[in-house]
Amino acid sequence: MTSNSETSLAVDFCGLNFNTPLVLLSGCVGFGEEYTRVKGFSNRDAGAICLKGTTGEARPGNPPHRVYETPNGMLNAIGLQNPGVDRVVDEILPQLDFDETRFIANVSGSSIEEYRAVTERFNDSPIDAIEVNISCPNVKEGGVTFGNDPAMSAKVVAACREVTNKPLIIKLSPNQTDIAANAKGCIEAGADAFSVINTLMGMAIDIESRTPIIGNNQGGLSGPAIKPVALLKVHQVYQVCRDHGIPIIGQGGICNAEDAIEFLIAGATAVGIGTALFYDPLVCPKINQGIQAYLERHELQSVAQLTGTLQLHGR
Repeated sequence: MTSNSETSLAVDFCGLNFNTPLVLLSGCVGFGEEYTRVKGFSNRDAGAICLKGTTGEARPGNPPHRVYETPNGMLNAIGLQNPGVDRVVDEILPQLDFDETRFIANVSGSSIEEYRAVTERFNDSPIDAIEVNISCPNVKEGGVTFGNDPAMSAKVVAACREVTNKPLIIKLSPNQTDIAANAKGCIEAGADAFSVINTLMGMAIDIESRTPIIGNNQGGLSGPAIKPVALLKVHQVYQVCRDHGIPIIGQGGICNAEDAIEFLIAGATAVGIGTALFYDPLVCPKINQGIQAYLERHELQSVAQLTGTLQLHGR
């Protein structure tokens, strides 16, 4: 993915070599095979692919409607539909080409015990890293979201850390009071990296029936509408991560190279592409080319030289 010998798009992420800084986000590419039938699409255009959220047992997901387009964004409430971790490990992973790109499992659960068990199952697999989605409701605590409570977030991380030696990436929710404090607690509990951010919560209403359009009543908002929020959260989490050498996958509304570069400057080591894939499945090579051109124009040899270079006013 380089145009000359001086400039490289490759990034080091927790000791893993990503051939580009782009990461295809969980839930947007199924289990890594969804876009392979699109003419011109190549997994090699991404440094890594996050697989769909996986739980201990199979889940059918939420009732429809599950997806709804909003101004500059999209609401989704899929409900973690997946075949369960055993089938993913035994049947799906063997079909993936690990020579093309890195693959990251996404672990979800409704209890600390489930997070731990699914992580342990993935640890005994060829998966390259494990992303932990702590934006799930804790059924034992009345449905409160793990990721919105720093103490519970740390407990999930610690439980997963005990059963895996693979890089542990914690997906942080923006729907909390102090995302930086939560990140600090997760680092102390054993986190190796962060995904920042998960979706914001939102709603859409059918005014004729006076009912929510989404079958789950509410859903996660993604797309360009959330980009300013996501950029700020990446900047805030980076303040905690930079002294620890903890990398961040910055995500939230990235649609072009300029968006991706903003996230890198704010502190991201890699950038996640999600909603943009739904309307342009071939957006990745365009973003790669734009980042490449920027690096060459500014005489930078690597993406790492760009990460965290934000110059704040008055500093």
